[in-house]
Amino acid sequence: MAYETKNFESLIGLKGFSDTLLKNHFTLYQGYVTNTNKLVDALAIMLKDGKAGTPEYAELKRRFGWEFNGMRLHELYFGNMAKDSKPADTKGRLSKKIVEDFGSFENWAKDFKSTGTMRGIGWTILYYDSSAKKLFNVWVNEHDFGHLAGAAPLLILDVFEHAYITDYGLKKADYIEAFFSAINWKVVEERMNV
Repeated sequence: MAYETKNFESLIGLKGFSDTLLKNHFTLYQGYVTNTNKLVDALAIMLKDGKAGTPEYAELKRRFGWEFNGMRLHELYFGNMAKDSKPADTKGRLSKKIVEDFGSFENWAKDFKSTGTMRGIGWTILYYDSSAKKLFNVWVNEHDFGHLAGAAPLLILDVFEHAYITDYGLKKADYIEAFFSAINWKVVEERMNV
């Protein structure tokens, strides 16, 4: 079964994000879906042809994680934004856990935003470690370095330049503020309950 591109056109018109930026970003995401499918097929053929021990197979295996995570992180990112976003439910499980782990919602937001404005390209992700019942704001470099094994990604912020430079130039902090205004907290809360 091939992976299919999800439709995020409902975000067109999102405040703080130009249609040009969003459409370009959707096209980039579609490339990750396409490349993930190509790698699944190529790896299956190489395995069938007895080429699993080759350097070419190894390189495709390594590339697969990058393409797959690029696909999935974009789906989570677009999925945790909405045009009709509302503030986080202060009585909800997630908000209570944020206050418990960070002292206040403001402390958490400051840490999340600070993580997002770090130099470099990648992702800022609020993870929930259900084993320790703890929240962490994490920097994920590129798509594949820094993920917390077994932890659930709840809120995903893309901090590659393509996510903001068209609209904000080098003002990443302004982009992050626009992102915060677009967070679909209902979706983020649901991700914690899975």
